[in-house]
Amino acid sequence: MSSLYSGEAKIHFGDSDFTILEMGAYITCAVTGEHIPLERLRYWNADRQEAYKDAYASLAAWKKVNA
Repeated sequence: MSSLYSGEAKIHFGDSDFTILEMGAYITCAVTGEHIPLERLRYWNADRQEAYKDAYASLAAWKKVNA
């Protein structure tokens, strides 16, 4: 996917899947600011519409909101 597209994708996150609204090569992690290739996107929060690079970043976001 990323070889055909460049720039950041626009995504709508659902509870168990996501919809690509505008194609791109990556999405930005809400915690670290790192680029996540779409084929590696596994963690997100549908309520906050945020993507996370890994489980640690997801947990950090949860702790920040629920502190």
